[in-house]
Order: sequence, then C-alpha cells, then structure tokens
Amino acid sequence: MKKIGIWLDKEKAHLVTLQNEDIRFNTVYSEIDFFNPKGGARSKTRWGPQDVVQDSKYLEREKHQLRQYFKELAKTIKDAQAIAIFGPADTNAKFYKELNENYKTLASKVKTVEKADSMTENQVKALVREYFNK
Repeated sequence: MKKIGIWLDKEKAHLVTLQNEDIRFNTVYSEIDFFNPKGGARSKTRWGPQDVVQDSKYLEREKHQLRQYFKELAKTIKDAQAIAIFGPADTNAKFYKELNENYKTLASKVKTVEKADSMTENQVKALVREYFNK
C-alpha cells in the first residue's frame, strides 16, 4: 500500500512516500512569485495624481500560480492509496479544496489535513511515519 504524506507551503512541498518498509523523500518547488507591493507614490505637485497599487492583479496572478502548483502536486501523488496533508498557514486547506473540486478520486484518499509548523526533512519524515503508524 502506497501512503504519501505531504508537508506544503507556498514555496515548496515535501512528499514522503511510504511503501512497505521503503521511505522516499521528494521536494516539489512552486513557481509562485513572492511580491511585496509598496504603497502608492505621491506626485510632486500638492494635489497631483497618486499611483495606485493593483492588489487584485497580484492576487489573481498568485491564484493562477497556486492552481498550477497544485496541479503538479496532484500529478505527483496520483497513484497513492492514502494521503495525509500537513502545513502551516492555509495552503494545506487550499490544496485539499482544490483536490475536492478538481481531483475527486484523490480527495477521497485524503485521511487528514492538519496544521504543522516549518520542519526539517527528518521532522517531516518522522511526522508522516508517526501518522501512518497509528
């Protein structure tokens, strides 16, 4: 039985594959742009025009990049029998939502979606091994 545990955030996803006694570790990097839009700039004239920051443009681009990232992850885990998703913030919940909307067969194999802080490779391996050995 092939069990996959995923620890993911917006930057990367660590995949731990457990099959019999074999443990494999793989990292998938996202191509999401990290941007910090600055506030608008004022004109030199007293009541002149101001530059407007287009937050919606940045957020829309990030949404499309996230969808592409999740598509890559779904391709990587398509042959799993059991899936556990871990991660900080809400990226793990967004990934599960994407699975429910577009990859129903994969979503049915998800056993848990849990919050987990940033971890080293060995901590991720231990977390996944511990979860599936319960």
